[in-house]
Amino acid sequence: MVERETPDRPAAAAESKARPLGLWSTAALVVGHTIGVGIFLTPAQLIGAMASPAGTLGLWIASGALVLAGAFAFGELAARLPQSGGPYVYLREAWGPRVAFLYGWQSLLIMDPGVVAALALGLSQYLVVLFPGAAGRERWLALATVWTLAAVAMTGLRLSSRVLNGLTAGKVAALLAIVVGAATVGSGSLSHLSPFFARRAGALPMHEALGLGLIGAFYSFGGFWEASRVAGEVRDPRRQLPRALALGAAAVTLLYVATTLAFLYLVPPEESRDPQTFARRAGEALLGPAGPSVLSAVVSLSVVASALALLLMAPRVYLAMSRDGLFPAPLAALGARTRAPHRATAVLAALASAYVLSGSFPQVVAFFMCTALVFVALAAAGLFVLRRRNPATAAFRAPGYPATTVLFLAFTLAVVALIALARPIPALAGFVLVLAGLPLSRALAPGAPRARRLEEETS
Repeated sequence: MVERETPDRPAAAAESKARPLGLWSTAALVVGHTIGVGIFLTPAQLIGAMASPAGTLGLWIASGALVLAGAFAFGELAARLPQSGGPYVYLREAWGPRVAFLYGWQSLLIMDPGVVAALALGLSQYLVVLFPGAAGRERWLALATVWTLAAVAMTGLRLSSRVLNGLTAGKVAALLAIVVGAATVGSGSLSHLSPFFARRAGALPMHEALGLGLIGAFYSFGGFWEASRVAGEVRDPRRQLPRALALGAAAVTLLYVATTLAFLYLVPPEESRDPQTFARRAGEALLGPAGPSVLSAVVSLSVVASALALLLMAPRVYLAMSRDGLFPAPLAALGARTRAPHRATAVLAALASAYVLSGSFPQVVAFFMCTALVFVALAAAGLFVLRRRNPATAAFRAPGYPATTVLFLAFTLAVVALIALARPIPALAGFVLVLAGLPLSRALAPGAPRARRLEEETS
């Protein structure tokens, strides 16, 4: 690889304008999108299933290690193919345009609007705690959330990423405040952590507990790979994007473990089976009668940042597919002043609104999770194909390859199987909708232009 000369200031300024995302902004996308409502719902599920503090924290740490392995795989994919579109690009190069089209099809129709809708519906449950007069209007609150955040995303990546940076910083600070507050002003007890290793009487069999725990943990970590969609707008993406993915995954794991430890200290184990009761008790133990409202505000901040991050990242797949001739060209139109994909964002918001009006939080999650994770596994497995074709050293190589990549694939596919067994009808409906795109992919993929060479190559 030929090293380029250090750019002069005008060139650097031009690159900064064209590529507004640096390392910390990209890592904020990872953290901002990954930490949503899951950290406030999943601990109760894990504590109830694993039935011991050691098992609960151990599952978080093990899941975080496997997610970090996935971040390594996606980091190398990003270093090899630093183009906007992320998984779509990796699938196209490894498995061909038809598989890539089906990923984009399910992203547009299932995964992206499903995630946005699930986050908005989850948020609405906490907003009514803050504003009791809004009870009964949860769907309208969810719709207002979707369109307000879509409007922010349409202002352009430079401004909206600054808003997201602020929201993510506030989210992380709030989670750290919960951890510190639990140890200093909360009415928790170390007795809640005892016994630390032994499982409580009446606990689920370990294989069932692990199944429930893995689903909850992966849901809470899900989406860390989405930051690769904006590779074309990251400065020096071959180096910065892998670092941002790894940094974000590690930071999320640490926050999850610390927050769950605080919740274990605050809430007796017997009150950890129901997520809503668990969250209310944690708030009361932390700040007394005002605790549930404060905790609801923290959840709301967390979910808003997560949804905004996805609304910023998701349309980049549709743009990449439009450039390849697989989606309608008008969908890729950019605002003249903001350079934001306003049409693609509006379509995403409209589809998310349809999900908000037609489903509940659990139904929406089950509908998109299985299909989404199958494509995530295929994208990660594409690293084997790309390494075989071009074994040359990339700017970043996944540590521990191939073992780390294989472990991440096993983790992902195990979660797919568990979700499909737990909620077969929504999962099957998602797969049917994906397969409905096959006739269209056959019509478009053979005539699609060859993938263009990397326009964002920086070194």
